[in-house]
Amino acid sequence: MRAFWDSLSVEGRWLLSTVVVQTLGRGLTLPFTIIYMHEVRGISLDLAGLLMAFIAVVALAVTGPGGALTDRLGARRMLLVATSAQVVGCTVIAFATTPLAFAVGFAFLGFNFGVSWPAFNALVAAVTTGETRQQYFGINFALVNLGIGLGGVIGGFYADVTDPSTFTVIFLADAACMLVPIALLLGPLRHVHGRAERPHDADDSAGSYLAILRQPAVLWLTALTFLGTFVGYGQIEAGLPAFARTVSEVSTRVIGVGFAVNTATIVLLQFVVLRRISGRRRTRVLVVMTVLWAVSWLVLGLTGLVPGTMAAAVGVLAFNGLFALGETLLQPTIPAITNDMAPDHLRGRYNAVSAGAFQAGTILGPVVAGFMLSHGWSWGFIALIVAGCGAMAVLAMVLERLVSPTVNGVTGHETPQADPATGEPAVAD
Repeated sequence: MRAFWDSLSVEGRWLLSTVVVQTLGRGLTLPFTIIYMHEVRGISLDLAGLLMAFIAVVALAVTGPGGALTDRLGARRMLLVATSAQVVGCTVIAFATTPLAFAVGFAFLGFNFGVSWPAFNALVAAVTTGETRQQYFGINFALVNLGIGLGGVIGGFYADVTDPSTFTVIFLADAACMLVPIALLLGPLRHVHGRAERPHDADDSAGSYLAILRQPAVLWLTALTFLGTFVGYGQIEAGLPAFARTVSEVSTRVIGVGFAVNTATIVLLQFVVLRRISGRRRTRVLVVMTVLWAVSWLVLGLTGLVPGTMAAAVGVLAFNGLFALGETLLQPTIPAITNDMAPDHLRGRYNAVSAGAFQAGTILGPVVAGFMLSHGWSWGFIALIVAGCGAMAVLAMVLERLVSPTVNGVTGHETPQADPATGEPAVAD
């Protein structure tokens, strides 16, 4: 950790030092938003679920324009706009009492999620290089989970469904936490624009999303990102709790403890994992991750054979630990591949493509899980997810043949220069 910190620029240290504070607010509200709508404001669960999905729909809609504007205006400016939208959205939700008011607040949240992803990743890439960049993404992920985990614990003790004002307070606290990155971007990071000038000899058409997606490496990485989200994050908040409650028949307390196990695993092991994967092929790391995820889903499936027992509860907790270990392998790799592959002047667009794949996975994942589990196809659901993990491994090995060793995280190779005509990084023979 000391070596990593010493390798960071001053700007990188500022950017990383406030992560826990700004995600603390997100943790205060994330686990309780649907409870707030249903049990406090009287909105039906069906409508509340649709409203929650609206966030991802808005995020997907604005990701493309957000990536293009990041390249044109700079990552810092777009991150300021996105974070300000989060402040507005949380404030609206704090006082919302009708579905329309919640929809307005969620629109602002969706705008933030869709724009901030490419902007934040582009800003990170602007202040980090090489192996430090991969480490940054991994450590940032651990700190995000730490902040959200702490916020969830505080929110769990404070929020009271019999007192609506407690929910107003936690959403206003979420908004207040967003003032920290805003102050950072207006203060110590005000000179880091995160924008690179387009080379004079670059082809204008090479910067379009269609041209970017026509590159085989980008196309396969996008498919890998989408599939990883569909079988992973798209299920962790929908398929997992639904399966655990209806098939494994464990209590909500076990599910809550399971999420705590997930967070603790990430926070405790991310640094160890980063040290072990340093200098190794990122695609091979992803293959190991798919094995861990496949095993975790099989363990969850087996709990359906012993529903309502202590063994089922242990299986659910084991799932969360194995899944989280896989996350520590995923989060440092895909963002690093994306940003090492991207030409500097197109980094916002490349990150927007990745963000779009993520948002699509988070939309489709819960829909498929809800449909299959509501029809009693629990084993079919597990089989589908495990098959998806296998497909991810195949995609990772295909991607390995399309990217240079440097992009793939192998040290000791010269960084390939981007083709000035296409903007595509050169691929080693």
